[in-house]
Amino acid sequence: MAVIEHDLNVKRGAYTLSVIIPCYNEAATLQRCVAAVMSIATDNLLLEIIIVDDCSTDDSLSIANGLAARHAIVRVLQHKKNMGKGAAIRSGISEAAGDFVAIQDADLEYDPNDLVRLVQPLAAGKADAVIGSRFLSSGAHRVLYFWHSVGNKFLTLLSNMLTDLNLTDMECGYKVFRRDTLEDILIEENRFGFEPEIVAKVATRRLRIYEMFVSYDGRTYAEGKKITWKDGLKAIYCILHYNLPYCPPYVQFLAYLFVGGAAAVVNFVVFLFLYSFHISLALAAPIAFAVAAAVNYLLSIVFVFRHKARWGNVLEITIYCLIVLVGASIDLFITKLLVEIGSSPGIAKIIAIALLLIFNFAGRRYLVFPLAARGEWRERMQREWKQVP
Repeated sequence: MAVIEHDLNVKRGAYTLSVIIPCYNEAATLQRCVAAVMSIATDNLLLEIIIVDDCSTDDSLSIANGLAARHAIVRVLQHKKNMGKGAAIRSGISEAAGDFVAIQDADLEYDPNDLVRLVQPLAAGKADAVIGSRFLSSGAHRVLYFWHSVGNKFLTLLSNMLTDLNLTDMECGYKVFRRDTLEDILIEENRFGFEPEIVAKVATRRLRIYEMFVSYDGRTYAEGKKITWKDGLKAIYCILHYNLPYCPPYVQFLAYLFVGGAAAVVNFVVFLFLYSFHISLALAAPIAFAVAAAVNYLLSIVFVFRHKARWGNVLEITIYCLIVLVGASIDLFITKLLVEIGSSPGIAKIIAIALLLIFNFAGRRYLVFPLAARGEWRERMQREWKQVP
């Protein structure tokens, strides 16, 4: 299918929508799904349909190939091993040539007719991304799992708190984008973590985001639903992982309290363990602090800062070691001082750990992870992504 340039499309009032259909064992619905998507095409709404077979074990791939043989607008990509929905979307985006890109699940829980409405703010030049919502609609919805809806609302709330958006359904599978806005966004998640990841990344780029109601015909696990409680936990991880590096310092500090709290628990437990074996306080406190510092460092990378110091850089190693040594010295000084004036070792350690939280956060944000503090890590990571084959 010929690619129509975006500026020419605007002049003619026509545009091309690339519809990516991730597919894993959807033989029962794939043909109906593609037919439903094809039915929305008009003279102004041209279509490119990209089916990404994620190593299905049923007849999905043969059905997809048959559709591609009969319809010039249908293309098929194939994964040699099962990689997940996010990986399928990533493959589809890399091959999309339309003005806009939409994600369509092959199970037909979402009605392709809604895409006609979702694409309108993009075509009008008012939006860069349009996100569907199953909770804005007053139309018919299949009634299914209560705890799924509770979990969805919690995840949406947590995402909104960090993105500063007011979405009602962050996890909705219907999301439509201008293709050029996706060109510098690397999709890292392979499974259902794609939803919170892409919301975080469009939000941090301050793109124009619209939300519109969509219908929803959910299915049960007996009918092939694949998402599980593990994906809910991964969604929490993704929300924190992809949003916190862009948050203001006070939000990062609140997040760091949890990171520091986890490290503090490790510090306290290791200290009491060593002290119970009659190891001197002067030795037990530094050892416990060093173990906790390693835990703190790893959690800081995963959640708060997302910048890993390059251990080939002597300056970064020196700065990090100095921060740890200064912190350990302060920790030991406060602990010994409080024990000498009559506090129990446990209470003294708790007080020392609490006083070190602010010092540790400031040292890590502004010295150990300076890219995160200056907001430059995204540009650095983008340069590295472009070098990945």
